Amino acid sequence: MAQDDLTSPQWEDDLRRLRFRMAAAALFLAAVTLVGVMGYRLLAPGSTWVNAFYMTAITLTTVGFGEIIDLSNNPAGRMFTAVLILVGMGGVLYFVSTATAFVLEGQLGHVFWRRRMEKTISRMTDHLIVCGSGPTARYIATELLAVRREVVLIADDPDQVAQIRMELGQIPVALGDPASDDTLTSAGVERAAGIAACTENDKENLVITLSARQLNPRIRIVSRVSDIGTEAKVRKVGADAVVSPDFIGALRLASELIRPTVVTFLDKMLRDRETNLRIDEVTVPAGSPAVGRTIEAAGIHAGEGALLMAVRRRNDEWIYNPPRTLEISAGLVLVLLGSPGDVRAVCDALEGTMISRPVPAAV
Repeated sequence: MAQDDLTSPQWEDDLRRLRFRMAAAALFLAAVTLVGVMGYRLLAPGSTWVNAFYMTAITLTTVGFGEIIDLSNNPAGRMFTAVLILVGMGGVLYFVSTATAFVLEGQLGHVFWRRRMEKTISRMTDHLIVCGSGPTARYIATELLAVRREVVLIADDPDQVAQIRMELGQIPVALGDPASDDTLTSAGVERAAGIAACTENDKENLVITLSARQLNPRIRIVSRVSDIGTEAKVRKVGADAVVSPDFIGALRLASELIRPTVVTFLDKMLRDRETNLRIDEVTVPAGSPAVGRTIEAAGIHAGEGALLMAVRRRNDEWIYNPPRTLEISAGLVLVLLGSPGDVRAVCDALEGTMISRPVPAAV
């Protein structure tokens, strides 16, 4: 079985089978060795325990050394040795063939890879989960990785795992049905900051939304829908936002017709891997040192780093290009243009909150 054909339960089955086979072979060899030592002691009463063990060892391994216990005039001893060779070599061959099969078939590597994924995911918190292995899921994961977010991908199609790893590198992958509570739990949904339900099936996305909301009431859920008529149902079971690729695609087509320069600007911003600029948001908490100060006093309009484009008050009032004299209040959401590092710097300075902070850039 190829690595990418293994689902999450099969990984565990492989590990259990490996342990069982190795343990069974080891116990069998230990039993044969014990029988050999006891047999040589009984057949040659004058021999020592060391000599009996040595005779058993060279018999089982067929190394061809001379007999340390003389069996030339002991037909029973010779028959015992012949049987010991046949039975013992069977155990040795079983042990070696089992280990070789796992190595040659790659299953041992699969088990260890799975364990590494589980350990990596178990250490993650406030990460983002992407459900699905189709193009939409891969594009989402690519964007989240570009802005330095910690991401776990739940792959519902094992055949796509090789392509996913080729495109996205060593992204943590949880193999299994994304609508299953066990799979969501293995992806750390209880500790995650957000989840995108973006499989190709609306019903499956609805179940993912419902399960994720039950497992983590605080998580932000964004769901993909093909049929815009199912939006109300998906929101009712817990989705914070619903996105229809057809609807978004239609808006993009219209924009290309009437505002091509704006679309080109946004595309260039998203695809430029050197500047890596994005529009992001930071929420000012009640305990922030910036509360009660003006935007200028807080240093947000210093001219370097992230550019403040707009703010949203708690009453959903929007202020575009806010003046420097605007007083910062608790719950104010800042809409910023900048690199992930610039936005994180503003967030740290305000002791603000984000849905999954960008991780520090690798040195």
